[in-house]
Amino acid sequence: MLIAYWVLAGILAVLYLMAGSQKVYKSKETLLDAGLAWAKSFPAWAIKAIGALEIAGAVGLLMPALTKTSTLLAPLAALGLALLQVGAVVLHLRRGETNIIAMNIVLLLMAAAATWLGFTFWT
Repeated sequence: MLIAYWVLAGILAVLYLMAGSQKVYKSKETLLDAGLAWAKSFPAWAIKAIGALEIAGAVGLLMPALTKTSTLLAPLAALGLALLQVGAVVLHLRRGETNIIAMNIVLLLMAAAATWLGFTFWT
């Protein structure tokens, strides 16, 4: 089961580092051109804040467990990413973007599983 945590945490960390980095480093207009229509509803600072939260969550999934210090932070980071996905699902439902929700639900389930596994092993 510990291997399951590391697999989930690794996949989530890579995905959130990529997604968060794009939101932090690319302009709002570039993101809109890339197909992130939801970004139209948010100011640029909020998009960058979401990206920063994604990056922090990705780091939080791995670093506490790798360093064996403050290991409670790893499942809390996973919980934070799960909550971020709940917000994304709600946003996309309100905007009628049902074609995107499947990926959000998969990420939500993965983050929820990482939360459960993290609390099981790191606390």
